[in-house]
Amino acid sequence: MSFWDFLVWIFWFYILFTCITIFITIFIDIFRDHTLGGLGKTGWIIFLIILPFLAAFIYLIARGRSMGERNMAKVREQQDALAAAYGAPKGASSVDDIAKAKALLDSGALTQAEYDTLKGKALA
Repeated sequence: MSFWDFLVWIFWFYILFTCITIFITIFIDIFRDHTLGGLGKTGWIIFLIILPFLAAFIYLIARGRSMGERNMAKVREQQDALAAAYGAPKGASSVDDIAKAKALLDSGALTQAEYDTLKGKALA
């Protein structure tokens, strides 16, 4: 086996891995989409099984934008869940952080240098 055969083998392995990743992503998106009914989901799944590459291209062209929107919504949902789990109030802003730091400064719990550091982090 020559070096070039090895490079060709790696190329085809990369193509195979990429195709599998795309198909799994499409299958996940089909089942995540709440606007698509059962018949539509069944149709897309059958189409992906019978003509996988054509169906994947058509799906990405026809539903790619909404696929991205669903992914972003899922990320936002996970971020909100993490923020709620760790006690960060939903929608907290840098203004709230600065106000809390100012209250701590006024109470004497923070020094001016610590307040300036917290204010700088909130504004960054």
